[in-house]
Amino acid sequence: MKKSIKILGLLFITTILVASCSKENDPVDDNFFVGTYKGSVSFSESDSDTTISTSDGKVTLVKVGDTYNFDFSDGIPSLKGIKMEKNQSVLLSLDGAIKIDEGTLLIGYNKDGKNWVANCKR
Repeated sequence: MKKSIKILGLLFITTILVASCSKENDPVDDNFFVGTYKGSVSFSESDSDTTISTSDGKVTLVKVGDTYNFDFSDGIPSLKGIKMEKNQSVLLSLDGAIKIDEGTLLIGYNKDGKNWVANCKR
């Protein structure tokens, strides 16, 4: 009988731990995704024929209130004021797409004739 109670107790505790350690993190709810991602980044501006591209770049993700700023390395201008709704880790808009998760940042964004692209990992 004692052995059965111990096994049931361990199963109960394990169930609670598994349920509380969800892999579903929401970038709007916490700062888990804030930090630096490394990988390929590029930028182009149609008005001035500016093009910057590197396979060894960085994007620093900064959360300010309920908006995000993406600060790029290598002289690429920052992408600021991106608003994501609650429970949204993928932003799809007329301007492009941004996907954030635990280890990956993907950006394909066009605003005012400027194009940002990033494929980065932590």
